[in-house]
Amino acid sequence: TAPGYAPSLRSRLPLVAFLLETIFILLFVFFVKIEQPEQIDREYDSKLFISSYAEFQDIHVMIFMGFGFLATFLLRYGFSGSGFNVLLAAMAIQWAVLMNGFLLPQRHHKREIHISMKSMIEAELCAASALVAMGAVHGKTNPVQYKFIFKISHILISSIMLLHVFGALFGVMVSWVLYREGIEPVHEKEKTDRKTGLFAMFGTLFLWMFWPSFNSAMVRDHKWERGLKLTVIYGTYLSLAVSVVMAMSVSMLTSAKGKMNMVHLQSSTLSGGVAIGVAMTAVHTPWIAMTIGFCASLLSALGFCYMKNHMLFAFECHDTCSVLNVHAVPGILGWFALLFLRLASDESTIAVQFAVYHICVLLITACMSLVMGTATGPTTLIHIWRPQQDRKCFDDQAFWEVKGFVHLHHFKYVTTP
Repeated sequence: TAPGYAPSLRSRLPLVAFLLETIFILLFVFFVKIEQPEQIDREYDSKLFISSYAEFQDIHVMIFMGFGFLATFLLRYGFSGSGFNVLLAAMAIQWAVLMNGFLLPQRHHKREIHISMKSMIEAELCAASALVAMGAVHGKTNPVQYKFIFKISHILISSIMLLHVFGALFGVMVSWVLYREGIEPVHEKEKTDRKTGLFAMFGTLFLWMFWPSFNSAMVRDHKWERGLKLTVIYGTYLSLAVSVVMAMSVSMLTSAKGKMNMVHLQSSTLSGGVAIGVAMTAVHTPWIAMTIGFCASLLSALGFCYMKNHMLFAFECHDTCSVLNVHAVPGILGWFALLFLRLASDESTIAVQFAVYHICVLLITACMSLVMGTATGPTTLIHIWRPQQDRKCFDDQAFWEVKGFVHLHHFKYVTTP
């Protein structure tokens, strides 16, 4: 019989956290420096700094408040959803600064990694990819396993497509390997209520509001590309606006009682931002951005209604946050939109070259995510990581003090009746 309580992580989590942070600090001591004014390009000015810092703030809010609140939708997993999101994002950003610095030639000078506003934004985008992957295994893994997964799932973010498609497919494959019969068809604790749904909607609103900055962060802020950055911002906003309308409409149409489902709105309203982010460099007219948002939200909402359950029964893959419908499907839709728009606008020779390159990027991204996710899954099942028991999935009690409240003045734990 299963023990009454979940295995304690006291001998695992603090040790792993201390070890990783010690390694990070030592690497930062010897390799990481802050970019000095004399090392900055001559075109750097106060306006550019203000613009970059504003983007950094927007993405920072998305990573920690947007994804953090969105992860609280489960009834008994609010502490873990928000807490583990902060833990994973904080570790992933440090890891991304180091990995981007070591692997990208433009990030290191004379064996030193120079931190700039751009490098911090790129690190947070890498953290976003790890959080997307985390959504597929949400509630079924412990924080030690999360730390192992984020180190493997790190990629060099050179496009928005890599962020969404890689993160979603990687997480889905890890979830497929970690599949357990105890959560089929629906785990008794995998449910939401009004309070958790409202908090999750706060996260959706933070993400929805700042998504234009998220997409435009990859566009360079030079004078000759400033017009493109504004086009991306406008297109993202219009695509997101259409996604909201479509998500509500499809949710009501697919409901047996003719009512809207808050879970559909919490994620499908963001699908337009995902899709337009992939195709943003080729979208120059408002109606195309709105059409992409329309199609992305339609596919995402329908996927929430039908695809998630079919994935569970047909492939034994339990995708908790349905990242396949929120990130992978809209991301691939944006990939097709970018391909068609470039083929229609470029000359035949250039169009063919772009098509070959574009197809290869998608195939390599998909293959890497599937292979790495499949390989990562078994390593997280090792007993040393203390995997969760089936009946302790989606439950804060396995990791947090939840049976009472902590008195803030006397630091005494009080049990509620």
